[in-house]
Amino acid sequence: MAKLTSFPYKGTMHQVGLFICQGHQALDLAGPLGAFEKANDFVKGGAYHLVVISESGGTVAGSSGVPIQTRSFRDMAFDTVVFIGGEIRPLQDPGVIAAAKQLAASTVRVASVCTGAFLLAGAGLLDGRRATTHWRVAPELQQHYPKVRVEPDRIFISDGRIWTSAGIAAGIDLALALIEADLGAGVARQVARELVVPYRRAGGQSQFSAMAQMEPDSDRIRMALAFARDHLVEALPIERLAEAARLSVRQFGRVFRRQTGETPAKAVERLRVEAAGIRLQNGSEPIEQIAKAVGFSDPERMRRAFLRLHGQPPQALRRASR
Repeated sequence: MAKLTSFPYKGTMHQVGLFICQGHQALDLAGPLGAFEKANDFVKGGAYHLVVISESGGTVAGSSGVPIQTRSFRDMAFDTVVFIGGEIRPLQDPGVIAAAKQLAASTVRVASVCTGAFLLAGAGLLDGRRATTHWRVAPELQQHYPKVRVEPDRIFISDGRIWTSAGIAAGIDLALALIEADLGAGVARQVARELVVPYRRAGGQSQFSAMAQMEPDSDRIRMALAFARDHLVEALPIERLAEAARLSVRQFGRVFRRQTGETPAKAVERLRVEAAGIRLQNGSEPIEQIAKAVGFSDPERMRRAFLRLHGQPPQALRRASR
């Protein structure tokens, strides 16, 4: 059996098992696998020993039909096990759930990508914990497992030794965060650069940007939103946004509401909250300073905006990210 090692890295190879079921999603597996593999390039002798495992071993077909060769999880020991998402029904198989329980009982750290959270929830590993999954199936996860505190608008969440991530590419964000915890920010940053992905979206960040959520079809409305995003610290009355869109105020207000489903003032508030959220999670600036930097006239206005959009104040978001 491999010797279990709890990171931070101290020169001992860290054993990582990536658990898949029938119908697994290829990118859910490839993202974390590629990130851990690339991290080995930046540590002399390597840091991670990677094994793709399943309940019974052998060939396991993914949702695309492409088969992956696996080893049985039995008689193996891991420091980290990542449960890969895919079709939900195979993740709820009693044998698979029993395997997850057995693995979790002897593993230092447990994680899931996308719908892999259904397997962790079925094994009781998420009871009383915060967790996330792909936004599309988050309501289903909450309905079937009411003891889980599902947060559908998060890229990844760390709650004790249990980590969960949103869908598909969010598995890369999760892996980068695990690599950072193990090997430091420098290695994680190098891995992100090699993978040509951002370093790094914070776990508490929304699965969607505010710009993407509004999704206007009109080029003029997109111009106005881009202008607002680039000038958040300044006053942004509707007259100024209309000018950026090259529309009359009346026409702009009507088209904006039709295209985005909300008023220009609410959209600007959403952009400011998003910008503030990133600063809250990625730094230690005083909240008063952040409020001013993103265009809120005072911290109380920012607090009320956070409560409206996130149901929690800025301080809670900062605490969660830490």
